[in-house]
Amino acid sequence: MRIVTMGVYGFEAKTFRDALAHAGIDLFIDTRRRRGVRGSQYAFANRQRLEALLGELGIPYLHRIDLAAPESAMKAQDAADRAAGIARHDRDHLSDAFREAYQREVLDGLDSRAFVASLPGEPQAILLFCVEGNPAACHRLLLADRLARDLGAAVEHITP
Repeated sequence: MRIVTMGVYGFEAKTFRDALAHAGIDLFIDTRRRRGVRGSQYAFANRQRLEALLGELGIPYLHRIDLAAPESAMKAQDAADRAAGIARHDRDHLSDAFREAYQREVLDGLDSRAFVASLPGEPQAILLFCVEGNPAACHRLLLADRLARDLGAAVEHITP
């Protein structure tokens, strides 16, 4: 299995569409808690428009809220960002508190093989999606690393 990750920040509608069209994925997995994005420049990634785009590209869509960052992790990251004087969009890494909360509340309970078995069809390449443009600043990196380790999968990050 091949694992691809992608965020939306930094993309424009056309470059986002082009990146998806060339990603070679069988399944798009939305790992956002809320399936909307603030800012009119990212309206193309709001749930309904995103699902329509994926439909045009022939890519199945799946929302997995169980893989989203838990509220406790997001609050810990917000506190770390404020303490460092960093705006959310400028973050280039996750805090230890976020990592620990995501590990404890999501990854500790994840059975990677059962996860893959639960996916519709038999995808050879999945895309893990969230909002951050930089994978190092997003929970999808932690998820992709865990799946890669457990499954012996290759990981590719699509960035703007």
